[in-house]
Amino acid sequence: MAYRALISSLLCSLLAGAVYAAPDSYNTEAQLVKSLQAIKNNRLDIALNEVDSLLRVNPKFKLAQLVKGDLLMAHAGKLNDIGGGSNAPRAKIDDLRDEARMRLQRVLSQPDTKLVPRFLWKLDARQKYALVVDTSRATLFVYENVNGEPHYVTDFYVTIGKLGSEKVSKGDQRTPIGVYFVKAELPKNKLADMYGSGAYPISYPNEWDRKNGRSGNGIWLHGTPSDTYSRPPRASNGCVVLANDDLNKLAPYLQVGITPVIITNQMDWSNEHDQGERDALLHEIEQWRKDWSSLDTGAYLKHYARSFSSDNMNIAAWSKQKQTVNSAKSWIKVNLSRVSVFTYPEQPNMAVVNFEQDYNSSNLSNRMLKRQYWIKQNNRWQIIYEGAA
Repeated sequence: MAYRALISSLLCSLLAGAVYAAPDSYNTEAQLVKSLQAIKNNRLDIALNEVDSLLRVNPKFKLAQLVKGDLLMAHAGKLNDIGGGSNAPRAKIDDLRDEARMRLQRVLSQPDTKLVPRFLWKLDARQKYALVVDTSRATLFVYENVNGEPHYVTDFYVTIGKLGSEKVSKGDQRTPIGVYFVKAELPKNKLADMYGSGAYPISYPNEWDRKNGRSGNGIWLHGTPSDTYSRPPRASNGCVVLANDDLNKLAPYLQVGITPVIITNQMDWSNEHDQGERDALLHEIEQWRKDWSSLDTGAYLKHYARSFSSDNMNIAAWSKQKQTVNSAKSWIKVNLSRVSVFTYPEQPNMAVVNFEQDYNSSNLSNRMLKRQYWIKQNNRWQIIYEGAA
């Protein structure tokens, strides 16, 4: 049977890279894989039982509905391809095929949960969890903050923009790549049905996006319409979309204004080199604090790159302002707390640093949340952006 051969080929290609067992969070996908494996083994009765069981729990799961329809057609010997018996538009069938491939990949090649994403260099104690979205795997990973270090908790299948990632402008139907934070929680009763059980806007465009001329807004984590269980891997207008059940499971991990959401084209894992780089950056941040507190303005300004900017100030304007301000002070004390550090996707030598700054001087005192972007160039970490968080 050509259909069974196609399923067999698909499974074999994915199983070739399978190393790790699927965790319990994969119940829906694991059951789908059981059905497809039964098709591969020519056990269509078992395959139909598995997909029926899946549909009893998730009756709006369109991919499972497609597989069931295929199985019924296959029993009659009238099917040669996935979705071959459906009257749906070809584009919709192709979308469901993509979803099948992605869900199979998620189950059959699950990364080692002991690995740590290289993006999460340091978590602030108040950041109880961190999210990393890997667009290449259509997966959102959740990590718990255990004494400042990330530990894997769970992960979910997600949908991203119709035209992929690397958002540049409004309406380009792409999902942004970068370091963001959950900005708000929008309850279901204040949303249109297309957003499902809730929505969590994230902070796109961030400072780096604006510095690089990227535009647009309204990038959210949100659910699916009431008549839909899940969507194909690329189907949103740029948002990161989860099944409603999954969004409800994710919700307890989200803290408005606190939880980081790192979106990357591909997950990178931490190694010993990263730990050394993290320590070097943390040392440089501490030296920046000491140089500022010492009133040695020349030493302080050496921490800023030539490409530095802050709001409407370039490095020349920033230097002039700091020299003027410091000349009017007899002492300064600067303390930092709640420090977090995230390396930036697609920018291997850049990191986003957040902290609470307690500033006291002979004529001014204030406390604020601050964000800096540090870049390593010429073997030294320097600041390229600084502003309020």
